Amino acid sequence: MIVIKIGGSRGINMDYVCDDAAELYKAGQKIILVHGAGNEANELGEKVGYPAKHVTSPQGFSWRYTDRQTLEIYTMAAVGKINTFLVEALQKRGVNALGLSGVSGRVMEGTRKDAVRIIEGGKQRILRDDYTGRVEKVNAELLRALLDMNYLPVIAPLAISYQGDAMNVDGDRAAAMIAGAVNVEQLIILTNVVGLMKNFPDEASLITHIDKNKVEASIDFAEGRMKKKVLGASEALNLGVAQVVFADGRVEHPIQNALAGKGTVIG
Repeated sequence: MIVIKIGGSRGINMDYVCDDAAELYKAGQKIILVHGAGNEANELGEKVGYPAKHVTSPQGFSWRYTDRQTLEIYTMAAVGKINTFLVEALQKRGVNALGLSGVSGRVMEGTRKDAVRIIEGGKQRILRDDYTGRVEKVNAELLRALLDMNYLPVIAPLAISYQGDAMNVDGDRAAAMIAGAVNVEQLIILTNVVGLMKNFPDEASLITHIDKNKVEASIDFAEGRMKKKVLGASEALNLGVAQVVFADGRVEHPIQNALAGKGTVIG
């Protein structure tokens, strides 16, 4: 069983990903797909006149500030479009894919961070009315039941708070929680680059292997969104996942390449 996270940035070839997932599924591999929606949500926000606002924490991590209207836009992009059409693409390839968000059946639960601390103009300030959170519980029983019935779950990165609020969650860290909850051996994170690079964007500086005990140190090499991916990898390993692979989602057979150790292997 493997968990695959498909990044939400521009450039990943969804046809290649779906082709590969279908081939593995038909060979008997149990797969859970988690996908992002960042680029699609950004474009939709621009179209409806409510552009996304990205903020940075004092620790240097960036994320989408999510008030209620932003949450509605993000849900339209993540669940309404990407999730639906990913399921469609897999169904066309003979895969019995089933689309979910983390809100469905409380697949992903956590605490809503209704007030967050950010850095703006070199100063710290508090943002309120935020609908973001961190996944703390996964309904592994439901996911295993779906896998046992030969479904391939396709999960959008939304979760539900303990009080019942839908919330935006980081897809990489959500995938890490799912991977740990269902006890998979491997978490594959597909990106629009070759993997983690020591000197971004020089692909010749690809880091091919990181010892699982040194993964925290590798965050210094991570640029932008890769910081959250490294954090997610660390959390997955701490939850018992044996190996995490950052792999190129722009090329043919991206999943099989990752299974063969191409990209950045952490473990």
